[in-house]
Amino acid sequence: MLNNRKTVISLAALIAGFALTGAAQAQSMQGQSYAFYAPPMQQQQAQQQQYAPPAPYQGQMQSEDSQYDSQIGSEDAQLDPRLQRQLVDYPSQEKPGTIIVDTPNTYLYLIMGNGKAMRYGIGVGREGFTWSGVKQVARKAEWPDWYPPSEMIARQPYLPRMTAGGPGNPLGARAMYLGTSEYRIHGTNDPTTIGKNVSSGCIRLTNEDVIDLYNRVSVGAKVIVKPQTVEARGKSPAQAQSVMTIPDEATSSYAAASPAESTWAQIRPRGLY
Repeated sequence: MLNNRKTVISLAALIAGFALTGAAQAQSMQGQSYAFYAPPMQQQQAQQQQYAPPAPYQGQMQSEDSQYDSQIGSEDAQLDPRLQRQLVDYPSQEKPGTIIVDTPNTYLYLIMGNGKAMRYGIGVGREGFTWSGVKQVARKAEWPDWYPPSEMIARQPYLPRMTAGGPGNPLGARAMYLGTSEYRIHGTNDPTTIGKNVSSGCIRLTNEDVIDLYNRVSVGAKVIVKPQTVEARGKSPAQAQSVMTIPDEATSSYAAASPAESTWAQIRPRGLY
């Protein structure tokens, strides 16, 4: 009788041991199967959510851009009628979305198709700084920061080394960067420079117009820049100004000024950037 009782107890213990071992293995397999069979898309979404900026910060960025946009007036109305944005007849073999910069006549055409184009008045490079060629829109930015290239700073040492995006920024409301070059299509805070040859090679529009163009153009868009011609220079002479005409007080005041916007009011009217 005693032996039978010991046998029963031993069998019960053995069964319990097998049960515990099986449960542990099941938990281990469940953990492995979950890690192996987890949908990759869910993992990617979880990672994106983990590294995404907090919602309040995203809202802050959007509200700042909207605040700047709301400060833009009707700049197009200040332009000569020929430089105001308008839909025109413009037969072209280029596909819609292509940008054509007519440097001699200070026009930018956005091909719309069906023989039509949206035409914008622009400011172009001053004499010695015009260029021509074919580029692509490499990237786009709203209210971009401005970092003058080293070559520009060497010519114009009074320029700020960096200007944060906003109403005081010489790139204006939007910028479209052309290939790997230093050239951009961008806005300007001085509409009086539209239709003139004043820049260091960039193509500028009013803030109102550059926002319109920005919303119509995609990254990767083809950009064709036509050369300045001798005949066109005779018709549309470069502005009779030189970087050397900027008074010493503008340069010296910049050295002691902070932030850079405090002297931009003196430098900006000349449009030499």
